[in-house]
Amino acid sequence: MEQITITISDGSQRRVNKGTTISDLVKALGKNLADQIVAGRIDGQLVDLNTPLECSVSLDFVTLDSEDGLNILRHGTSHVMAYAVKELFKGVKVSIGPAIEKGFYYDFDYEGSFTPDDLPRIEEKMAELIKRDIPFVREEISKAKAVRLFEEQGETYKVEILKELNDEPISIYRSGDFVDLCRGPHIPSTRKIKAYKLLSIAGAYWRGDERNKMLQRIYGTAFADRGSLEDYLGRIEEAQRRDHRKLGRELDLFSINEEAGAGLVLYHPKGALLRTIIEDFEKKEHLRRGYHIVMGPQILKRELWEKSGHLENYRELMYFTRVEEGEYALKPMNCLAHMLIFKSKIRSYRDLPIRYFELGKVHRHERSGVLHGLLRVREFTQDDAHILCSPDQLNDEIKGIIELVIDFMKVFGFHYDMEISTRPEKSIGTDQDWERATAALLKAIEDKGLPYSINEGEGAFYGPKIDVKLEDALGRYWQCATIQCDFTLPERFDLYYIGKNGEKNRPVMLHRTIIGTLERFIGVLIEHYGGAFPTWLAPVQGILLTITDKNISYAEEVFRSLLDNGIRVEKDFRNEKLGLKVREAQLMKIPYMLVIGNQEEQSSTISPRTRTGEQLRPMKVEEFVSMVKRECLIDREH
Repeated sequence: MEQITITISDGSQRRVNKGTTISDLVKALGKNLADQIVAGRIDGQLVDLNTPLECSVSLDFVTLDSEDGLNILRHGTSHVMAYAVKELFKGVKVSIGPAIEKGFYYDFDYEGSFTPDDLPRIEEKMAELIKRDIPFVREEISKAKAVRLFEEQGETYKVEILKELNDEPISIYRSGDFVDLCRGPHIPSTRKIKAYKLLSIAGAYWRGDERNKMLQRIYGTAFADRGSLEDYLGRIEEAQRRDHRKLGRELDLFSINEEAGAGLVLYHPKGALLRTIIEDFEKKEHLRRGYHIVMGPQILKRELWEKSGHLENYRELMYFTRVEEGEYALKPMNCLAHMLIFKSKIRSYRDLPIRYFELGKVHRHERSGVLHGLLRVREFTQDDAHILCSPDQLNDEIKGIIELVIDFMKVFGFHYDMEISTRPEKSIGTDQDWERATAALLKAIEDKGLPYSINEGEGAFYGPKIDVKLEDALGRYWQCATIQCDFTLPERFDLYYIGKNGEKNRPVMLHRTIIGTLERFIGVLIEHYGGAFPTWLAPVQGILLTITDKNISYAEEVFRSLLDNGIRVEKDFRNEKLGLKVREAQLMKIPYMLVIGNQEEQSSTISPRTRTGEQLRPMKVEEFVSMVKRECLIDREH
């Protein structure tokens, strides 16, 4: 029999008979290895383990502890879930069921309604199917045969998908009585599934189009082992405890009222104060770095948005209104007003760089299905800036922005990753300008010695960008800062400065945010800190708690003194037990509870307790003020 040479990823080689499957080779290498391998990669292409080896190739083994391995495991688990649902709920039609980050989902068309009580039943049925060690069997059939197969089963969604495919042949997978349209690869059999959990139910329009039927989506997750699953479920529980929408209500920070409109935030006093603290910090830091604070109007003429390219590339996210003389648009971005300010007079090379900063409110027409607390809204404020500079200043300016990002992330206690997003399909500008802009970003980030990844095709329509993803206390990543390099809009708006030679020169524009949108950043902060903000950020830094009504007069003096010294303080002078007042203050996550009784009044002191339960020694008001201010300074420095 003809033999072939298989080169394994560790560099070793094996001679096997032609037609030997990857599974046979794996078994020959040992049982411990076989238990962990779920698929193979032949010359870079993922394949099932039962794929025959027909010629000499390079072979990698895909294990459960790899990203590809987990995705394959989760995809197989989604098939088993769909199989279980069809067994339990007659008349169900299936649509799609992919693996996603940290799990999987499957969308179903069912006349009834799935409820959370159904999830344990589905898990039990899945356990039965898994115990049967059902193999996943790949078949390749003609498109016509596949259409007939799914038509006979009444699976109209699969038929619709098939009719749009140009593939020939079509791959399907069978596992027991369940058959699905799928490219694969898949786990060899259901016995590979050892740790899974169904998580939630949601609605989802077929193909994400609200004009289509609403389907029911069941989310789940799967891991290679029970310990990893339990760790993940523990993180989910912690995330639910930290959910900014829940804490926003409990801490009385903000609300979103349907009477006002979806995606529109109502800041309550404490939330508005938190936002003000962040805004004041930002303004001070930007002024210190040579930025000029500017403000632009909320609406601008339609013609400007046509010139900028927003109308062509961003129209579906914009709001429009008519004023006497014509059509206007609510601004979705701040850059146009900043360019008009630059154009308001002749600029010299001596004026550059010019850095305009605005806490600019913008509006975007987000679909209701993607709105999510503070994290996705329709009206929000960006810490937006636009730097206009000469080409030879570009490198220093980009590095200056990167340094500002690093400083801010330290202050708020975030780790972060950086990626460069390149030219998208919908874009404006010349190839040369895109190449110059991308090269400028790459050089600056490499000059700083920072690691980065490439995010192909995700740049802004007018230029490439550096995106900063911050990591919160639960290890989740959030889009934050962005640095966008733009040669195109200065050209479209005919921006120029007078160079050393007395000629007109075209500036380069950097669009940038540091924390991104205030709404999203505040939502992330709430979850990152679990609502227990560091003292410098806490809307209320201390609360005065009286033991008896006799102490109110002295407590009022302390209250006024703390306010005069810039401490954000509240008072609880109710005729209630001290223990109740302390517990309520702890639930509101106030950093310091300041107890005042007869002893404190007689000694002109206060007795601070921390929200973690630590009892501090009695101290003078002036000493407490100094302690808090020193703590705030240390927090901001670290």
